[in-house]
Amino acid sequence: MKLAVIGTGNMGKALINGFIAGNVLKPEEITVFDLNTSACNALKDSLGVNVAPNGNEAVKDSDYVLMAVKPQHFDAALDGIKDSFADKTIVLSIAAAVTTTRIAGIIGNTRKFVRIMPNTPAQVGAGVSAVCPVGLNDEETEFVKKLLGTCGEVILCDEKTLDSIGCVSGTGPAYVMLFIEAMADAAVALGIKRDDALKIAAATVMGSGKLCLETNTHPAVLKDQVCSPGGTTIAGVMALEENGLRNAVIKSVIAASDKTKEMATGK
Repeated sequence: MKLAVIGTGNMGKALINGFIAGNVLKPEEITVFDLNTSACNALKDSLGVNVAPNGNEAVKDSDYVLMAVKPQHFDAALDGIKDSFADKTIVLSIAAAVTTTRIAGIIGNTRKFVRIMPNTPAQVGAGVSAVCPVGLNDEETEFVKKLLGTCGEVILCDEKTLDSIGCVSGTGPAYVMLFIEAMADAAVALGIKRDDALKIAAATVMGSGKLCLETNTHPAVLKDQVCSPGGTTIAGVMALEENGLRNAVIKSVIAASDKTKEMATGK
């Protein structure tokens, strides 16, 4: 097995680390290339992966090529290496808003590829990856799911659903970080030390998400379990409702969806 990774930014590094830590790929089965040679060498030193001198050398004889470059650089990067693909090579793309039509327009309609929407918690093995395979057989699809499963949850879906998932899981960590920051600020205002405040807020969010997932209980039920009659929690919930938390979150996801559609048209 050979995986080539084009781009070694935060997400590329996070996925590579997951693939190795999850024992799906060995370091020697991964070859990376990035214009930032220091980033490549750092990965070689820390994880033991191979470094190629250019993109074409990186993808030669690869079973899979992971395109971990930004959307604005995607077309040129893929077009520059496509002629070095083997017949068997399957392309994996994590570029936001780069559609299947756009990918096929570069590599051709006969080439197998996958659109993937991961998120930043993949860096700690707790991510969500939406996966939309094009032309893959069941065995190939299962391998891609296994690969990304090393970094968290995997949702197999069509392209429309993938874009919608990205507007929740892809952008969502930023909203959650704002919530954690606000909770921590409030804790500091109540006299709690900043370091402790951040730990308390972040651990509360993490634990609440884990509780929801592992009990398979609707969040409204879990919320009601905390809200004692006439208590402090229901007073806080009422303040959140009064200030429009729910509406703000919904509108943020819709705004991200609108921007995704705009980016897909090249704007």
